[in-house]
Order: sequence, then structure tokens, then C-alpha cells
Amino acid sequence: MPDLIPDLMPEYKPKYKLVIFDWDGTLMDSVARIVSAMQAAAHHCQLEMPTAMQVKEIIGLSLPIALDILFPHSSQSQLTAMLSQYKYQYVEGDNPPAPLFDNALSLLTALKDNNTLLAVATGKGRQGLQRVFCESQTEHFFHASRCADEARSKPDPQMVLSLLTELNILPEQAVMIGDTSYDMQMAQAAGVDRIGITLGVHDREVLNRYQPKAIVDSLAELQQLLLPA
Repeated sequence: MPDLIPDLMPEYKPKYKLVIFDWDGTLMDSVARIVSAMQAAAHHCQLEMPTAMQVKEIIGLSLPIALDILFPHSSQSQLTAMLSQYKYQYVEGDNPPAPLFDNALSLLTALKDNNTLLAVATGKGRQGLQRVFCESQTEHFFHASRCADEARSKPDPQMVLSLLTELNILPEQAVMIGDTSYDMQMAQAAGVDRIGITLGVHDREVLNRYQPKAIVDSLAELQQLLLPA
């Protein structure tokens, strides 16, 4: 069952007009692919290969910031080459598949049928998000989206605040769903409720540091939480 804060349940179930999703590790099972592509790019650029854990820790950040963290002693030309090579490896490389998580489509369908506004706030660039929208055939579910090349990187609240403005939603009418501390911090800074999900990068202990309304282990649990029978 979802890890709920009991005294918040009565006011919590009906109140969200807008649900904002992170993408990688929340709706799409893409963490292994990100790790593989980053390591392959580092090998190609002859940089020290980061560990899987090191790569996981930067998922959700904008790519330039992530590369600065992973390769702090690299020159600007090396980082530029890494940026290009990572994008190539993610799309064209011999990487693990990155399907939607189980129940993603049923959750999005149920929320849309319930007249809930849906949005995405992601560390992906716009080109990357459009590509996975196309591959997963999910773009039609979302009323708005913000990408890392359109706003300041998570955990800055700009992505969420701009979505609230565009969709004319008050902070208390929205909730952010994410798998990382960056998602939780971003929502917290924007004054928006947050729900952690353990499908991606960070575990319950990390997610709980940011006072989420709940932590769930699957999208099926999330659906039960957002749309109780």
C-alpha cells in the first residue's frame, strides 16, 4: 500500500487539478539506458568512466550541469564533445530498452478521463522529450511540459512555477510526482505538494526528507491514491 501520512488523507484525495510528472524513472524505465549511454560516451571521449551510481545521482538535472558534476576536471571542448556523444549514444547506441513503466498508460488515461490537467517537468531537453513522446505515443495526454533547455535546472522551481502560470493553477491545486530528490526539492520550493515514487533513482529514505504527501512503489498504487474508487 502507499506510504501515506494518515492525518493528511482526508483533505488529500480530491484536491489536485494538475498532476505534474517527472519523466525518467517516473513514467519511463530509462535509468539503465541513461547509465549505459553516459558510460559509452565517456569511453568514446576518453574520459574517466563514471560508475552507475554516479550517473544515477545526476539523473533529473539538466545535461550541462550533470556533465560538470560527472567530469569536473574536463575542458569545455571535452564537455561539448560529451554532450554530443551522450545524445548520440542514448538514441543510437547499444543500450537497454526504455519502456514505459507498468500501468503508465492506464494511469494517464484514467487521470485524463477524470478531467485532470497533466504536465511534464523533465531534465530532458525538448528534442529528447518530443522523441520519447513520439515513441511512447503519449503526447496527447499532456496539456503542457517544461524541459531542461527551457528553464533553470531542477531543483530550481522555475519549471513548476511556469507550468502553474500557463495552466492558471494555484500551487495548492497541483502535485508533483517524481523519483528523485531534485523533483521533491523543486516542488517544495514552488509550494506544490509532492509524491515520491521508488521506481527510479532514490529510495524512501531520501524522498522522505522533503515531506512528500506519500511515497508509492508503483504507478498502480499512484492511481489508487489519486483516483480512489
